[in-house]
Amino acid sequence: MTSARQRALPRRIQPVSTVSCGARHGYALEMALGLEWIAEAVGAERVHRVERIQSLWGGYGELLRVELEGGSLRTAVVKWVEPPVGATDRSHLRKCRSYEVETTWYRRYAPRCDTRCRVASLLASRTEQRETVLVLEDLDAAGFGGRHRRPDPAALDRVLAWLAAFHARFLTVAPEGLWPIGSYWHLATRPDELALVDDARLRAAAPWLDRELERGHFRTLIHGDAKLANFCFDESGSAVAAVDFQYVGGGCGMKDVAYLLSGDASGEAEQRHLDHYFCELRDRTSDVEVALDFDALEREWRGLYPLACLDFQRFLAGWAKASWHRDEALRERAAELLSRLGR
Repeated sequence: MTSARQRALPRRIQPVSTVSCGARHGYALEMALGLEWIAEAVGAERVHRVERIQSLWGGYGELLRVELEGGSLRTAVVKWVEPPVGATDRSHLRKCRSYEVETTWYRRYAPRCDTRCRVASLLASRTEQRETVLVLEDLDAAGFGGRHRRPDPAALDRVLAWLAAFHARFLTVAPEGLWPIGSYWHLATRPDELALVDDARLRAAAPWLDRELERGHFRTLIHGDAKLANFCFDESGSAVAAVDFQYVGGGCGMKDVAYLLSGDASGEAEQRHLDHYFCELRDRTSDVEVALDFDALEREWRGLYPLACLDFQRFLAGWAKASWHRDEALRERAAELLSRLGR
């Protein structure tokens, strides 16, 4: 079900000068007004080139790469957010909140990450009226230029190791300023999609799944959008960094794992990936100063894994109905999990 859950990967577009950069909403003019500020914030003499990497989801801004002169950095990535004027619906409010969360994440939480759960450093940020600008370390320039467009077992295991380190790092940390419950498909934020679910059993089980996932004793911060496209690899493929923290928040780590593996691993392969994650998590929790009964955590989270899978399938069944109805294997698995859980 990869096609139903993965958004388009970033597209490489030929660099354009800030003068000739003509795009929707006149973003060249808006960026030009901030170029001097960006240069000063990162210790450069000037920004002399802007490359458009991609538009943000739903047309809420642009992701850009800027070239710098006269400082220690040669490039930086700018996430420029300017929501459309006049929108007031639930989807719009959710997206706006997601960028507030991401800004808080980079300002307050990202510095706690180490090399095992590598993220971009925040170089500067600014929020004025409707506009938010995040100036971030360029992970490509830092050696993380690799992307995996198609899943393979080794890549999934490297991301699972990143998730294990991330979850261990933030065990028991309260999500202040973040989403109280992380993940972009959280039920309370997706009533419209739930109403579109045709499967009566799955729709009826949704509130129970949500309660059980949030009732667990062991909580951490979750990435909330841990798809393969949001992870950058070094040349050897052994080191990983993550991007896109709009839906980071509190929860059970299995929500990230279930989302990552959804549609890309099943049967023995899925169990092997789960074993790998818990092996990594055990190692990483030994590095953090948290009193922890790891065996109890593993029992709880392994028990919650099928619920996390169903929770995401509930979202897909309403958000991507055409793909859901075409994917017989995924629908059969949802029915099997519902029966196993007595729903």
